[in-house]
Amino acid sequence: MVPEAQTGTIVIPPMPDYKGRILAYAATSAVIIAGVHDRVFQHWVIWLLIGALLWPHVVYYLTRHTLLRRSPRIRHKMLLVDCAIGGGFIGVTGLVATPSVAVVLMLMFSCLIVGGIRQWFYGVLLLSAAAFAGVSAVGLAESPDSPLLLSMLSLLATGLYICMTAYYAHQQARALMMAKTQIQNQREQSIALSHKLSKYLSPQVWQSIFTGERDVRLETQRKKLVIFFSDIKGFTELSEEMEPEALTELLNHYFNEMSEVALKYGGTIDKFVGDSIMIFFGDPTSRGQREDAFACASMAVEMRKHMKIMRQRWRSQGIKTPLEIRMGISTGYTTVGNFGAENRMDYTIIGKEVNLASRLESLAKPGEILVSYETFSLIKDRIMCRDKGEITVKGFGRPVPIYEVVDFRRDLGPNRRFLEHERSGFALYLDSDKVDEAERRSILTALEDAAERLRQGDS
Repeated sequence: MVPEAQTGTIVIPPMPDYKGRILAYAATSAVIIAGVHDRVFQHWVIWLLIGALLWPHVVYYLTRHTLLRRSPRIRHKMLLVDCAIGGGFIGVTGLVATPSVAVVLMLMFSCLIVGGIRQWFYGVLLLSAAAFAGVSAVGLAESPDSPLLLSMLSLLATGLYICMTAYYAHQQARALMMAKTQIQNQREQSIALSHKLSKYLSPQVWQSIFTGERDVRLETQRKKLVIFFSDIKGFTELSEEMEPEALTELLNHYFNEMSEVALKYGGTIDKFVGDSIMIFFGDPTSRGQREDAFACASMAVEMRKHMKIMRQRWRSQGIKTPLEIRMGISTGYTTVGNFGAENRMDYTIIGKEVNLASRLESLAKPGEILVSYETFSLIKDRIMCRDKGEITVKGFGRPVPIYEVVDFRRDLGPNRRFLEHERSGFALYLDSDKVDEAERRSILTALEDAAERLRQGDS
């Protein structure tokens, strides 16, 4: 018997291979008995009765307990054998009209139900060939007409077989329809659940999991990423002044606004810890190191500008404590992937570059964005940065040069305080805020001397 297909609690009834074959051959046996009794068939045909009664059981054994069970499309192949047997029976009984039509109807109906037009076509060919061979061996019956008993029995058996087969087909179609409805409902529930679960994952990670791009298993890899840390300066003092409920609402509003900015630039939000945010660029998707670094720095600049808007809104709500964001960015190789246990894992990154980004964030002043040298080298063409000297960080063998992000070069305007120009044999970096009156005259002298030498070179 064909295994039952289940979808939830719905059982799809199988097509009646074994039972249908028994019914068909039982009907044929009744036709044989009636034909011999009415002397329409020759007496030796009665011996076919044994084969008709045994053949369904033989087929069941062959297709369930022998190597044939592994044969592809075995159901279709055995039905073609039935067509050959049916054609042979029609031929050796002399093409008597009503029994022949009855056998043909049962076989062709089965072919259409099981395999469609293609199966029906092959079945017709085999049945016709077998019938022709049978007629050639035995000859035509003396009279092609059937007695009333044989005709009635043949039509009754055929009708019974077709009705039973159609009933099973209807039951199967109904069960399939119910299964389709249940699958659709389960799909909608799964989509709703997946959207709820997506709130606990960064959208990029959630997308890679649900599209099958990434397996949920403990595995990591080394990749060069851009790491971002930020926190709120003044949040500790504010937490002592506000009620927990109001503080939670403020913090959630801050995280929601900053998350929108992070996702806008393609950042993978790693975690929220207290008032801190950890974000990285370059995994699971990357646009290249330079573009990832620029996207991260651009995100930081927009966060700083957006913080001013949020601060005005909080002030209108009665929050007088000045809240400022400070940020740190580093670029380098980290280990990224799923960490934890088989039943509880976290998608995150570890490595000394993560520690460096965290250290830069803690060293930054309110409203300041500090970046490592490698990040600076990737963004300096499009973002103005100020040299902030060097720091010592655990895990690094030598002092680390750091820089402060000022703004996009396109946004600095003609009256900008920062000026940087670099060519082969010439480099200029001017930060007018750092130049006092005592140094201004010596710098002007040096610039005038440099200009004079350049003019002499032109002449």
